[in-house]
Amino acid sequence: MADIARKDTLQIPEICIDGHGCGERKRTFEESPNAVLNTPKKRKFKDADIKRALVVAVSSRALFDLDEEHEVYETHGLEEYIKFQKKMENIPCKPGTAFAFIKALQNVNDKLLEKNADEEEIFDVVLVTQNHGDTSIRIINSINHYGLRIERASLTGGSDPIEYLKAWNTCLFLSADVDQVKKALDHGMAAAVVQKQVTNETTEQLRIAFDGDSVLFSDESERIVKEQGLLDFFAHETAKANEPIGEGPLKNFAERLGRMQKKFPRYSSSVTDNPIRTYLVTARSMASAGKRALLTLRSWGLEMDETFFLSGAIKAPFLKTINPHLFFDDQPKHIKAASETGTPSAHVPHGIAQDYCGKQKIKRTLSSQF
Repeated sequence: MADIARKDTLQIPEICIDGHGCGERKRTFEESPNAVLNTPKKRKFKDADIKRALVVAVSSRALFDLDEEHEVYETHGLEEYIKFQKKMENIPCKPGTAFAFIKALQNVNDKLLEKNADEEEIFDVVLVTQNHGDTSIRIINSINHYGLRIERASLTGGSDPIEYLKAWNTCLFLSADVDQVKKALDHGMAAAVVQKQVTNETTEQLRIAFDGDSVLFSDESERIVKEQGLLDFFAHETAKANEPIGEGPLKNFAERLGRMQKKFPRYSSSVTDNPIRTYLVTARSMASAGKRALLTLRSWGLEMDETFFLSGAIKAPFLKTINPHLFFDDQPKHIKAASETGTPSAHVPHGIAQDYCGKQKIKRTLSSQF
C-alpha cells in the first residue's frame, strides 16, 4: 500500500520519426506507477439482449479525447501510432465529448433495473473502433479506470465498421469520423458526428435536445425554405397542418428513448423524478409552423418534455440553460454556436441544409431565419 501513496514521475518515451521530434518536447506525468489506473470495482449489472436493448455504438474518439493520438497517426503513420499507444497504455485517456452522455445512459439503466430487475429494454453501449486489438489495451484500461460498463466492442483493425453496426442492431452511432457517420445514415441508422470541445458540467439526469427538421423530421419542409423562401414555407405548413411530417434520421432513436421514459413518472412536481428529459429546440415559428410539428410528434406517440419554437432566434443561449448531454442538429452553424457556449453537440449531416453550408443561397423573404 505504501507504493500506492508514493508519487513518482513517469517519463513517457518520446517518439522519434526519421530523426525528427527527439528532444523537442518532454511529457511527464506526476502519477504513481501503481495508481495511474483506478482498479475497477466489482460491478453487478445486467447483460443486455441486443435485440431488445437500445444499442448505442460509440467510437473511441467520441468517447475519449484522442486528438493528440490521432495527430500521431495522421502525421507519422500506423506503426508509430501503435508504438505511441503501447507506451501510453497505463495512462488513462481524457474524457471526450460523448463521455458524460455514456455515463448518463448507465444511470438510466440503474434506475430501470431498480424498478424491474428483469427489464430488457435498457441501453447497451458498444465500442466500435477501427483500432487494432493491440492498440486498444489503453482504451480498455481507460474504460475500466472510469467505471464505464462497456463490455461489447468491434475492434475492426482499419476495416469499415458499417456492417458490424448492423450486426449490433445499432440504434444510435456516435463517431468523430464524418464519412462513417454519413455511411451509417445512408444505411438507415441514426448517427451523428461528435467532435472535441470544452463542455459544461452535466447533470445526472439524461438530457437530450433535438432539432426538428432534418433531425427528428424529414427535410421536406426545409427544402421549401431553402429553395422557395419562408413565405412559401409558411403557406405549405398551413396547408399541411394536419398531415404528419416525414420521419427524420433520429426519429426511431427518439421513439425508443420515449418508450424508456414512459417507464417512469411522466408528470410530477419535480422535473428530476424522471431520469430522462427530452427537448425539441427548433427554428420553426410557433403560430405559423408549430402546430404541424406537435401533431407529428403526437402521431408517433412521442412527447417532448420541453419545446422551444425560436422563429430564427439563436439556439445557443437556450441550450446553455437546458444543459443537455447532447444536442443534435443538422446545421453546422448551430452546432458551432452551441459548442462555443459549452453545450456538447453532435452534427447530423443529413438533408438539404448540407448543400448550403457556408453558402448564401437561401431565398430570404422575411427577416427571420429558419
